[in-house]
Amino acid sequence: MKPANNYINKAILENLTARYQKATLTKKELAHELSVSVSSINNYIVKGTGVPEYTKIGDAKNGTVLFSLIAVAEYLSNTIKVA
Repeated sequence: MKPANNYINKAILENLTARYQKATLTKKELAHELSVSVSSINNYIVKGTGVPEYTKIGDAKNGTVLFSLIAVAEYLSNTIKVA
C-alpha cells in the first residue's frame, strides 16, 4: 500500500542504492531493512498493508516478489519517525 505522501528522503535512497547496488529488493532484503521476519513481510503482503508497492514476477502462488528501491525509500521516508 502506498503512503498518501510521495516524499522521498534523498539520504535514504542514496544509502539503499550504495548498499544494494541494484534497482530492486527481495522480501528477505526488505525484511532486513524493516527489522522484521520474512514471514511478517508475507503476512503484510496478504493483508495489503505495511509494505511498499511491489511487483510479483510470475503467476504462481510462490512467484518472486520484488520491491523497487524508490518504492522502499519512499515507504521508509514516510513511515520512519525521526527524533
